[in-house]
Amino acid sequence: MKKSIFLGLSAALVLVLSSFLLPADGYKVGDKVMVFNLKNIDNKMVSLGHDASAKGYIVVFTCNTCPVAKAYEQRIVELNKTYAPKGYPVIAINANDAGISPGDSFEQMQQRAISKSYGFPYLLDATQEVAKTYGARSTPTIYVVKREGNDYVLAYHGAIDNNSNDAYAASTHYVAKAVDALLQNKPVEVTSTKAIGCGIKWKM
Repeated sequence: MKKSIFLGLSAALVLVLSSFLLPADGYKVGDKVMVFNLKNIDNKMVSLGHDASAKGYIVVFTCNTCPVAKAYEQRIVELNKTYAPKGYPVIAINANDAGISPGDSFEQMQQRAISKSYGFPYLLDATQEVAKTYGARSTPTIYVVKREGNDYVLAYHGAIDNNSNDAYAASTHYVAKAVDALLQNKPVEVTSTKAIGCGIKWKM
């Protein structure tokens, strides 16, 4: 009986703590976003805005271990190949707590980036402050931001496309359409979608 009560109280405590650990709703389209400065896999600091020639960025909250993030990995690589030369490079960020998910440690990030030939920064959000401020809850989640003077304004957030399993089966490419619209100085038609993936592993 006592054991059952203890387990019940423990479960309730975990739920209460989880509610405090979850990020706020985060940014809405049109909001100015945080200009972060995080450690890259080469141990150098990289900030949003590090490339003075960029018109904006495709910010991706991702990780090493989530099956959905892995399914999207090559698509993220291709987004950078397509849009970095046009002024919208990718910045990838891993916010998972390595204490909970050892496969997402900084050393594992370095190995992953090398093995997959990332052509973009892969940053560690060690405090998870950036993920919480942006409102990221799962991997992968995309934030397309455009430069407006010295600020960066959110233009799109959510999923990369409408098929998390098969890139070739995707019929709507949300990020590509958003960036294409921005490059043509046109309004982004779909500004928000639901990101499908694994929950970010928050520190306890």
